[in-house]
Amino acid sequence: MSFPRCALLWARLPPGRQPGPRAAICSALRAHTGPFPGTLGRVPAVACASSSASGGSKSPNTSLFVPLTVKPQGRSADGDVGAELTRPLDKNEVKKILDKFYKRKEIQKLSADYGLDARLFHQAFISFRNYIMQSHSLDVDIHIILNDICFMFYFPAHVDDLFPFFLRHAKQIFPVLECKDDLRKISDLRIPPNWYPEARVLQRKIIFHSGPTNSGKTYHAIQKYLSAKSGVYCGPLKLLAHEIFEKSNAAGVPCDLVTGEERVTVEPDGKQAAHVACTVEMCSVTTPYEVAVIDEIQMIKDPARGWAWTRALLGLCAEEIHLCGESAAIDLVTELMYTTGEDVEVRTYKRLTPIFVLDHALESLDNLRPGDCIVCFSKNDIYSVSRQIEIRGLESAVIYGSLPPGTKLAQARKFNDPGDPCKILVATDAVGMGLNLSIRRIIFYSLMKPSINEKGEKEIEPITTSQALQIAGRAGRFSSKFKEGEVTTMNREDLSLLKEILNRPVDPIKAAGLHPTAEQIEMFAYHLPDTTLSNLIDIFVDFSQVDGQYFVCNMDDFKFSAELIQHIPLSLRVRYVFCTAPINKKQPFVCSSLLQFARQYSRNEPLTFSWLRRYIKWPLLPPKNIKDLMDLEAVHDVLDLYLWLSYRFIDMFPDASLVRDLQKQLDGIIQDGVHNITKLIKISEAHKLLNLQNSSAESQSRLSGIVKSRTRRNHGTKALGSKAAEPLGSGAGEKSLASRLVQQGLLTADMLKQLEREWMTQQTEHGKGRTESGTSLKGTRRKKKEPDSD
Repeated sequence: MSFPRCALLWARLPPGRQPGPRAAICSALRAHTGPFPGTLGRVPAVACASSSASGGSKSPNTSLFVPLTVKPQGRSADGDVGAELTRPLDKNEVKKILDKFYKRKEIQKLSADYGLDARLFHQAFISFRNYIMQSHSLDVDIHIILNDICFMFYFPAHVDDLFPFFLRHAKQIFPVLECKDDLRKISDLRIPPNWYPEARVLQRKIIFHSGPTNSGKTYHAIQKYLSAKSGVYCGPLKLLAHEIFEKSNAAGVPCDLVTGEERVTVEPDGKQAAHVACTVEMCSVTTPYEVAVIDEIQMIKDPARGWAWTRALLGLCAEEIHLCGESAAIDLVTELMYTTGEDVEVRTYKRLTPIFVLDHALESLDNLRPGDCIVCFSKNDIYSVSRQIEIRGLESAVIYGSLPPGTKLAQARKFNDPGDPCKILVATDAVGMGLNLSIRRIIFYSLMKPSINEKGEKEIEPITTSQALQIAGRAGRFSSKFKEGEVTTMNREDLSLLKEILNRPVDPIKAAGLHPTAEQIEMFAYHLPDTTLSNLIDIFVDFSQVDGQYFVCNMDDFKFSAELIQHIPLSLRVRYVFCTAPINKKQPFVCSSLLQFARQYSRNEPLTFSWLRRYIKWPLLPPKNIKDLMDLEAVHDVLDLYLWLSYRFIDMFPDASLVRDLQKQLDGIIQDGVHNITKLIKISEAHKLLNLQNSSAESQSRLSGIVKSRTRRNHGTKALGSKAAEPLGSGAGEKSLASRLVQQGLLTADMLKQLEREWMTQQTEHGKGRTESGTSLKGTRRKKKEPDSD
């Protein structure tokens, strides 16, 4: 743009509103940097230079870019300066100019060079057009350009001259366009070993203890841990951390306990002990240790939690690191340690006791023996199997994932106790690790298990070889009274599939999980301050770059919490902490509690013990049915959430010790409920049956009305309706029989539903057939009458 034009623009301003010549010229140049008539060819070169600066990085997924709202300008206190300098704009003409701008191929190509693909270009244009058309007064520079395009008298202008203003607006609604290169640098997750400088200073010794379940691999690692001057044990479960905590202190080695919800120090003065047992997420990567043990290292591939094993492996400051797990992780660990300059020593172990896959399935619960464990993959199966076992006069222990740790241990002790009449265990795959159980035979009730894939999608597939070996290996453990283990299935048709699964080689683990840190997300938010935390995570994962040996863990649970509390005013760091709190998003009460806790925090109102008691409606009654038991489990999870947050926000969650005592009382109530689980199941089935009978009576009444209606429409006799209704009437009198059959265990509520569906289907088809028969008969009569009418 020439200086005379700048001067003329400056001269157009009325006295008193003219900035200094330098400011006017800079403003004009800044406003008009871009294509003018005959100069369009120069701008793509600038754009190409800008886009090439990204260095050939992958194209971002622009569907994740959520446009911000730019409000149209209202009436200015200074009036419409642009209109005073030129003239008011004709909105109809402006709309024609904008439509022409949108359709120009050159503009679309230029926009693509600046990172606006077809989707972003369209969204940005719609927003830009709305801004122009709905604003009462526009900025002087854009008003003048639009005026010059509309009235090409003194300063001929071209529609392309709008591009700098359009691009400025696009960067306002999509701020990510302004800082893509910075965001790529922040989300660069390559070379994770460099994140842990304290560990890189050490020349650590890595020992991999490889072997199947019950091979003694963890035992040998723990012996090194106990004999060291200082050590840390990192386990996948609170139960395992508790077990090592108790073993260590029983062996005379003072050991602290650190889990997400609990801190226990054994030294009288509260000083930290030299040894600590913790869940893997809670290990310190800055504290020096002589020996570290990382248990179940194969979980480094876990889609949601794998990052914690990666962090421990790369970051622990220990002279010796002992890894325990499957051989499938050896190659990956060796590759990762090669990047840190550390060698891996592999020690291989064999199973201490034999285990056999039987040639026959169980087929009936009548064939159960003491020491049997039936493994189910759903709570409904657990309830059904437990009830059927009780009908046969046997007692069973029950263990599943959502039970509190204390209840699991109580059920395990009950099953293991030789003097207890309970000799059968019904459990989910929660028995695969964390509990010492005296099992003779593992019986897979089913081989199909729901799972979450790497994309966060739910799938139902046969269990993997790794899972099957982990569960089957619980039979015939070295420390139990059964020195040989047996494995089979409930159903005959599943047995060949089980043998096939167990005989497959375990696929080697290819990649280790990673997770963005709070600091990385804070830097992202600095560049995108108006973006929600959930959207920040999406953009971070999309922009992230990882080496082939790593993957970014699934963050759906984090995003779920972020969306849940998005409307609550919290600082980013506090919001991030709340979103990392482990919750079961399938439990509505737990989710609403996270929301309530965050709301209280935002109001700066401490969550006291008395407030919490009122919130959970304490005291709680013993469960009367399965729903009550599940509600108590949800309350236990809420107390866990309180305790987890209490170690991050001590001032706002001040009563952790009181809440822990309350949780112990609740654990006792749940234990009593699980001990009487078959009674709860029986009551729940009775309630189901009552509801079913009520709905069945309504369905029968509706069906009877339908049949009668069809009969009347087809001129049938009322006898058809009465005959169709006859079984329905008799069915109503069978309530007591159905109740007796359910109580005796000969019929379940599900079986009754199935019988009802089949019976109703038969009656509907029968009524339809009778109706069609009547119609056919009427047609025959008509044909006989037709000759007489002629």
